Amino acid sequence: MQPLQFLVPLDQLAAVEPVVPHIALALVVANLATRFLGHKAHVRQAEEGGEEALSRYLPHALTSGALVVTSFLFLLLEPHGGMVLTVLVLGMFLTDFFEFEARKVEARNGRPLDRPNGGLTASAIVLLYAAYQSLFFLIADVWNAVI
Repeated sequence: MQPLQFLVPLDQLAAVEPVVPHIALALVVANLATRFLGHKAHVRQAEEGGEEALSRYLPHALTSGALVVTSFLFLLLEPHGGMVLTVLVLGMFLTDFFEFEARKVEARNGRPLDRPNGGLTASAIVLLYAAYQSLFFLIADVWNAVI
């Protein structure tokens, strides 16, 4: 039984099923890049104007939002792998929210901004799972021989 068997309007999504894990992997890599660029922007903003000058980094917010939407799409196409990816991505999304608030507190107290270690850890976990889903064909022979 296919996951989209009874969902007639969503059947057209089956055509994009092979590329969704690759899109997710590309978005995770882009998210990591924007995370580093966003941290540099936050440090610069905190030095210039303190807490009031801090604002969310728009490219990072866009890649995070696109990653959430892509994980939901993957959830429709591959229920098991999509659920795992969605939980990891939502955890990363929540971590980003609280990391930004922590940067604002650091700027308010005049402390230097720390790296977003929680967000980096969550991103690394999402990257590993997205790479597993996307690049499984590279290790499929070895995996099947062992399992």
